[in-house]
Amino acid sequence: MNKLTSAISYGCLTKIRPLTIFYLVEYGFFALIMAIVVLCTGNVETNSSGAEMASAVFVSIMGALSFKEDFKAFLQNGFPRRYIFISTFCSFFLVSAAMALIDTLLGNVLHHFIKHFTIFGTLYGYGNLLTNWLWLTFVYMMFCSIFYLAALVVNKVGKTASLLIGVSLAGVILLIAALFRLVLSSELVSRIGRLVLNTFGFMNNGTVNLVYPILTFIVIGAVFGLGSYVLIRHTELK
Repeated sequence: MNKLTSAISYGCLTKIRPLTIFYLVEYGFFALIMAIVVLCTGNVETNSSGAEMASAVFVSIMGALSFKEDFKAFLQNGFPRRYIFISTFCSFFLVSAAMALIDTLLGNVLHHFIKHFTIFGTLYGYGNLLTNWLWLTFVYMMFCSIFYLAALVVNKVGKTASLLIGVSLAGVILLIAALFRLVLSSELVSRIGRLVLNTFGFMNNGTVNLVYPILTFIVIGAVFGLGSYVLIRHTELK
């Protein structure tokens, strides 16, 4: 148990410095842009959902890089793969939760004072800080899981095969889009569209259920996490 706790602590501590630099750069740049906008136009209304998008990009990069950096360090120090997986995803959750808390609090405070708009607020409204935090936490966790699995796949099959897999997936997506446009009936497309909206909490009767999108992100993250666990058990550094 002490070994697992040490692994989790190490995984979190290695991310504190880049996380601090990220927020200093992000909100420093945001403050600079706001100052320029106010001086030039006098308008303090801004749509800065880009802040949350930047955080999503950051956790995606973190997820991809965590494999090479943390996996190598843990493996060399005799940690079993099960501990590596658990500690990695615990650190992902803690970092995602911390970033979601920062983005939720700052987003709502800025919205109150300068009419700043966030993704969650635009979709679901403002004021529900707990749900906003949970929503962002599992969005960030989902991106961590996806890109961690992507890094494992690249390590397992090589860059060329990974590129072919990526191209194949893009082809599948285009094929599905073509099916929706050319083959499936409008009624079926409408039903699928309503189902997708339901998973994001927008119900057919016009109400919003904020549990559904959170569960959706948890399920997607869990699926990719399970894939990562399957791969990591048979993964060697190349």
